[in-house]
Amino acid sequence: MTSLSEEGRRPPRATMREVAALAGVSLKTVSRVVNREPGVSPDVVARVERAVSQLGYRHNLAASNLRRGHGKSAMVGALLQDVSNSFSSSLLRSLEDAARDRDVAIVASSLDEEPERERALVEGLVRRRVDGLLLMPATQRHDYLAEDLRSGLPIVFVDRRPNGVDTDSVTVDNALGARMAVEHLLAHGHRRIAILGDLPTIQTAQTRHDGYLATMRDAGLPRDPSLEALSLRSPDDAVAGLVRLLDGPNPPTAVFAARNSLAIGAIRALHQRGVAGQVALVGFDDFPLADIVDPPLTVVKQNVAMIGFEVAKRLFGRIDGDTSAPQHVVLAPELVVRGSGEIRPGV
Repeated sequence: MTSLSEEGRRPPRATMREVAALAGVSLKTVSRVVNREPGVSPDVVARVERAVSQLGYRHNLAASNLRRGHGKSAMVGALLQDVSNSFSSSLLRSLEDAARDRDVAIVASSLDEEPERERALVEGLVRRRVDGLLLMPATQRHDYLAEDLRSGLPIVFVDRRPNGVDTDSVTVDNALGARMAVEHLLAHGHRRIAILGDLPTIQTAQTRHDGYLATMRDAGLPRDPSLEALSLRSPDDAVAGLVRLLDGPNPPTAVFAARNSLAIGAIRALHQRGVAGQVALVGFDDFPLADIVDPPLTVVKQNVAMIGFEVAKRLFGRIDGDTSAPQHVVLAPELVVRGSGEIRPGV
């Protein structure tokens, strides 16, 4: 167990020179081993690794990269809206899986739909010389990234497309997902279908709302504000919003919750009012335990693993030198039928 020195400070970290002396090899050989370069015999590698372990040596990757002159930090920034949300956390895990094979560290943070926080975090990551950036933006326009893109920083947008600059993006067809949800409810006899939506300033929220309205309109159902609860930011907001609609003079018989956290709130509201088996519900985005609530939740599911694969493919491809034109990948969602979306009106 490491103890503090008499001066109250920890002993200095072991150096590469000390590793070389203990292993009986040159400084350059230690460098080649810790940087995983080829051409070192297995027995020498074993000696160096024993010395590294014995001394508790930790390689300074940033200093090594500077000395080798390629300017890479072996770090990637991932700015998501809320890393505690199941969609964001699953996406982050997919990126981590891809980064692990490259010995790249992920620096992740939540934006919480705060534009100023986004700009500050981007600036901080750029100053730390990250090799690339994954961004689920809170800002409406992204011109502020133009200089970073011109300087060669790889930036891949996820969930939302860039506006004001052109760079790679990976999104899901949100309008199609909303249409799938509403058409499913229409097919089961519903006409009074409510929507629980997030802030209209959020690109995905607005697109899902537009998809809802277009599908209702195509079914001959004009827009009805009494069926809409928007600008909901949390499950508690969704509870309050749906309770208000359910307590109205002409309550909905079905609900489209346009985000997973809002679907959680909708489930709570339906149970509070004792109508969980009577009012149909379809959510956008899956989440853990959605299949075991009562009734099990029908969802429009995004393939997060595929989204993560596409993001990693583009981000690390750009880091490796791909200079082709930006690509905008749009993936189709999937309707997962479980029970809550199949309840018919008047049950």
